[in-house]
Amino acid sequence: MTRAFASEELSSEEAAAAASSCSREFRANPHPVYAKLRETAPVCPLSPPHGVETYLITRYDDARAALADPRLSKDMYGAIDAYHRIFGDSSIALDDNMLFSDPPKHTRLRRIVGNTFTPKRVESLRPRVQKITEDLLDRCATSEPVDLLPEFCFPLPLHVICELLGVPENERRQAQEWSATVARTGFGPEARKALELAEGNLRDYLVDLIARKRQEPDGALLSALVTARDEEGALTDHELVSTAWVLLFAGHKTTAYQIGNAVYHLLTQPEQKRLALQDADATAAAVEEIFRFESSVENSTFRYAKEDLVIRDTLIPKGALVQISITSANRDPDAFADPNRLDVKRPNVQATHLAFGVGPHYCAGAPLARLEMQIALTTLFARYPRMALTGAPEEARWLTVPFPAFRGLAELPVVLDPS
Repeated sequence: MTRAFASEELSSEEAAAAASSCSREFRANPHPVYAKLRETAPVCPLSPPHGVETYLITRYDDARAALADPRLSKDMYGAIDAYHRIFGDSSIALDDNMLFSDPPKHTRLRRIVGNTFTPKRVESLRPRVQKITEDLLDRCATSEPVDLLPEFCFPLPLHVICELLGVPENERRQAQEWSATVARTGFGPEARKALELAEGNLRDYLVDLIARKRQEPDGALLSALVTARDEEGALTDHELVSTAWVLLFAGHKTTAYQIGNAVYHLLTQPEQKRLALQDADATAAAVEEIFRFESSVENSTFRYAKEDLVIRDTLIPKGALVQISITSANRDPDAFADPNRLDVKRPNVQATHLAFGVGPHYCAGAPLARLEMQIALTTLFARYPRMALTGAPEEARWLTVPFPAFRGLAELPVVLDPS
């Protein structure tokens, strides 16, 4: 168990150093560090482990504006030297997608994906999401400890996104293993080698899968993307592979950690759990508050400054990398009353939290994430109303990867039916 920070114990210099180092203490509880940075250094230069200077934005108003600011580019080819230093060469082939592009390319890619990845297609998955949820719970031990992350939280969104894309069932575990390697890779020669191998395997697999979809269309999303066109034409082969990659990776990792965060916090706060599970509307509202309170997306993906710009009296020079702390912005007291309290009855939270971003890059998978969260929590707690953590809440182990893209638990040991 590591010592948690307290914001009143920190100077602004110590807070910046903690955020830069991504120490175990910071990863266990970053909220006090972010609180100090919001107060004293809301646009903070960092020197993180990857060795590339970045600027971290922590206040809600600044974050909301920055997420939609066209001066902050998502096209990392424009900051290619920094990109190489952080991610190496192998990632570039998988990043030719709407997440890492600007208009007009982003507009074209987003339009094609949006025309196929529709709310109607997502809603049609509801019976399958329910069936997958129940099947996974059927396999879980009930009277002895079980780690819900590998047994439930991860397989659920993985099976769902694979079902959506049309990934054959017997190929899903391997795809998950490669994605997991990419998600947890740190920095250094050995980590870089593992990253390159996993990304290469994923790229080769997706190339083969797309070729099969061309030969035998099946009506799933990937088949639809293969044939989708707009007035500017279809996706290129490179764009197809990269789009499939981002949907597969982002479509299960973030939701898996988010389900884990939700279960943990509801188990530690029984009254909030009771209020959240009163009916379907209460659960839907509670899910939005949990997205705010403990988003699985801690920081936005990198942007870079296309020109000199000033945010909150801090000059961000042209070419500098910028990150936006979703976790910090969603706990900003200037935006949310009593932000460090989980309040599943909090009004208007869906319209204000930043868990899915804002502006042109608002998460295309938000409807699917909401559907999965609502079904997962409703089904899990209806079946096991007395489920309990096996240890004290303060002993929970959080991810300690050196790059804070995700905010989630390293494990979630529970007993589903203590009786």
